[in-house]
Amino acid sequence: MSTLTVTPRGKDRTTGGRGDGRKDRKKADRKGGKDAARGVKAVAEIEGKPGRKSGSRGSGRSEGRFEGKPAGKSAKKSDAKAGRRSGTKAKSRKRWLTARTCDRHALYEQSVQEPEAECDLIDQAWREQRGRACRSIREDFCGTAAVCREWVKREEDHTALGVDLDTEVLGWGRARIPEQLTAAQAKRIDLVQSDVRTVRGPKVDSVLAMNFSYYIFQTREELRNYFRAVRRGLKPDGLFLLDAYGGSESFAEMEEDRDFDGFTYTWDQHRFNPITGRAVNYIHFSFPDGTKLRRAFEYTWRLWTLPEIREILAEAGFSDVVVYWEGTDRKSGEGNGKWKVSAEGDAAAAWVAYLVAKP
Repeated sequence: MSTLTVTPRGKDRTTGGRGDGRKDRKKADRKGGKDAARGVKAVAEIEGKPGRKSGSRGSGRSEGRFEGKPAGKSAKKSDAKAGRRSGTKAKSRKRWLTARTCDRHALYEQSVQEPEAECDLIDQAWREQRGRACRSIREDFCGTAAVCREWVKREEDHTALGVDLDTEVLGWGRARIPEQLTAAQAKRIDLVQSDVRTVRGPKVDSVLAMNFSYYIFQTREELRNYFRAVRRGLKPDGLFLLDAYGGSESFAEMEEDRDFDGFTYTWDQHRFNPITGRAVNYIHFSFPDGTKLRRAFEYTWRLWTLPEIREILAEAGFSDVVVYWEGTDRKSGEGNGKWKVSAEGDAAAAWVAYLVAKP
């Protein structure tokens, strides 16, 4: 079994949005983030360039357009003047992101989320566990609702309900709908501000709790009550899909960087209490100009184990729970992206698994 980055989607409020783990199986190497309700607070701090006064403490929300400071200001002006004199268009230069011009939700989707892979997993689980196609989903802790948007694009009869407590992240997600979906697709997606334990709506084929969003629940009673609410929202032959992460490195206080085009993502396992199982994690972003968006997302979680999760699902009334474990590439020793039902996993330093529960 490979070591994967558990990358939760960052979120901002309890029991509401994606805090975003969206975990990104392929983009990630070991551990990480989702967007609003997994105990994720928007407490971002903007740090200035070295040698300059640090920027003010921000909310973690978008501070400007998705653009940055171009390299070589004076050179750009000279090029523009030369272009005007010659009657030709000056060459455009790459505009780099900075802590002040970035959009934290866009960075999160780029560095963490992979909605295509999650939708593929839904299709696989339904083929193998129910022998039919899934048509309707409810994405709990949906955050920017990237999975909802991807789901309704796939088939003309697909519908999606996204649930989150955070109005800001829901607004960001709603703004993407007309940009990325046709009018017909947009009619089949609904984003609702609600606590996932009390949300009302039609029963669905599948409820999703991805990117470890439900880790926000700190006690067995809280988690059991959430699982019961999920069961009430499923059709009789529905499936509940959720993910989990673990391994010895999950309990370590450490940081891990991953580089992307124009920024660096940092997963910060800041603090862990072995007595309570309580973990505090952050996502930071840094940029080529030296500025940093500190604590763009914060997650206060309990690190649940697979046996605990399975036991609590059974206590909540689910009749059968299987675990999908990722295979290992023989040459690289890394995950091969193929998920199979398994009763035994590797004792890897870090791992991600999926659970599928039947009501």
